[in-house]
Amino acid sequence: MDWLTTVDHKKIGILYLIAGGLFFLLGGIEAILIRLQLLYPDQKIFIGDTFNQLTTMHGTTMIFFAAMPVIFAFMNAVIPLQIGARDVAFPFVNALGFWLFFFGALLMNTSWFLGGAPNAGWTAYPPLSGIVDSSGLFKGLDFYVLGLQIAGIGTLIGGINFLVTIINMRAPGMTYMRMPMFTWAAFITSFLILFAFPAITVGLVELMFDRIFEGAFFDVSKGGNPVLWEHIFWIFGHPEVYILIVPAFGVVSEVVSTFSRKRLFGYSSMVFAMALIGFLGFMVWAHHMFTTGIGAVGDAIFGVATMAIAVPTGVKIFNWLFTLWGGQIRFTTANIFATSFIPTFVMGGVTGVMLAVPAADFQYHDTYFVVAHFHYVIVGGLVLSLFSAMYYWWPKMFGRMLNETLGKIHFWTFFIGFHMTFFPQHFLGLMGMPRRVFTYQPGVGLEQGNFISTIGAILMGIGTIVFLINAIATNSKPMNAPADPWDGRTLEWTIPSPPPEYNFKQTPLVRGLDAFWKEKMAGNKEMTPAEPIGSIHMPSPSILPFVMSVGLFISGYGFMYHNYIVSIIGIGITLICMFLRSVYDDHGFHIEPEELNDKGVKA
Repeated sequence: MDWLTTVDHKKIGILYLIAGGLFFLLGGIEAILIRLQLLYPDQKIFIGDTFNQLTTMHGTTMIFFAAMPVIFAFMNAVIPLQIGARDVAFPFVNALGFWLFFFGALLMNTSWFLGGAPNAGWTAYPPLSGIVDSSGLFKGLDFYVLGLQIAGIGTLIGGINFLVTIINMRAPGMTYMRMPMFTWAAFITSFLILFAFPAITVGLVELMFDRIFEGAFFDVSKGGNPVLWEHIFWIFGHPEVYILIVPAFGVVSEVVSTFSRKRLFGYSSMVFAMALIGFLGFMVWAHHMFTTGIGAVGDAIFGVATMAIAVPTGVKIFNWLFTLWGGQIRFTTANIFATSFIPTFVMGGVTGVMLAVPAADFQYHDTYFVVAHFHYVIVGGLVLSLFSAMYYWWPKMFGRMLNETLGKIHFWTFFIGFHMTFFPQHFLGLMGMPRRVFTYQPGVGLEQGNFISTIGAILMGIGTIVFLINAIATNSKPMNAPADPWDGRTLEWTIPSPPPEYNFKQTPLVRGLDAFWKEKMAGNKEMTPAEPIGSIHMPSPSILPFVMSVGLFISGYGFMYHNYIVSIIGIGITLICMFLRSVYDDHGFHIEPEELNDKGVKA
């Protein structure tokens, strides 16, 4: 019950991590099944519709239900600690955001057992995604439309929550230009979520009207336009790539700085580069649509804008390299994941600039070259950085240190497997292999690349299993991680591991960038408090976020099967919970100073 009712940001972070981890495994299994089908030419393991379902669910699961929640896991676990706050601005909304994501993801994944998963690609382009037929072949798209809407609301309110938290709840002395880099990354990511997610929500509502209520937004026969969906989807879809990668920039900045024992080189240029990347991310959506026929002027504008993003990205690469230069580098598992991110992400960026040339994109488009580019950015960028964050913040979240030897085995199997999987795909694409095809002809030179690619995917799977073994084995050990295992620089390392319920016994006073490091250099063992010891106000746990999300989960099935009584019941449950939340004034509770022991932990 404690986990179902919690509004504590640290526990919600762990819930996000577990749920995102489960969906990461599910998406990984789908990827390995795709690669097994492509191991040899003319195989017939998963053909036709089943293969289409696997590719659609792999992409959707990895982006919306694995990468996003793991990012939110670290934002929840770390951001309030880094800014010296006792919780997020709206703990109730934080819990609601998690449960909405979870039930949206669950709704979509039940499609496997209820007539078939979505099968129109993760981008769900009409007119393919608009097909409604009596055979139920495209029923899975209803799960896609409703599951993503529910999960998307959760992500949107989560982003708003972090914006308000970072703006309003920083410790005294923590100006914007003293915030840790990961906090800046979360801040910019939250802005991107605020402006990007309404676009996909509108698109999904329109697609839902087309599919369920016989609307005409994207149906050409009724006067609609399928290219409208492409614009709506990519106005969301391209910022989404930066919603995923900007937190990775923040993680790498934290880890590289800590394990080089150096202040991050060019801190202010990093902040402005990250903000500029976020801003430009909204200007380039049509580079996914060069082959749509938007014309030479449109192609040229979006091509140049796309290339412009390479400039702030290049600034960040040099900042990390100069941070490492001359530093006292410790190659812990967290740091080798973070440093391996740098060259891997550069490779993904270089192919991105190639794809930004409209004339060249006509050749690359819808080939495996794009698959290779995208995975070099998202797996080589995001996933490597998330594993780095796992090893770096695991002791802070769970009070236990992950095994470094198993960590190194995990790194090398995953890293080698990653490059084996996706490097050959560049050449497969240039040789003409299209995306989303379940087979290829023998004797045209595609066998070797596909074979190596599949072996690499299996290696990545083995690396992930090693990490799971590490996590499970570590969980059986006692909680003995020190407060500051890495000789850290930021405020999260000033409090015990795992942190107490209220985070800080006294709100710290921040006197500069890298606040904790500054105090260490001044010879202080801990932060100077900004307030006397007093009564600490805490929010009460609540079951309402869980029940509200269950209500929308139920209503989703009602819409899907045109049983509107079920839909009304589900929405009614949610509205009743909202009413109860509005009329019942919950003031929370207080932890009194006499309840705390010498270590500042509740006795």
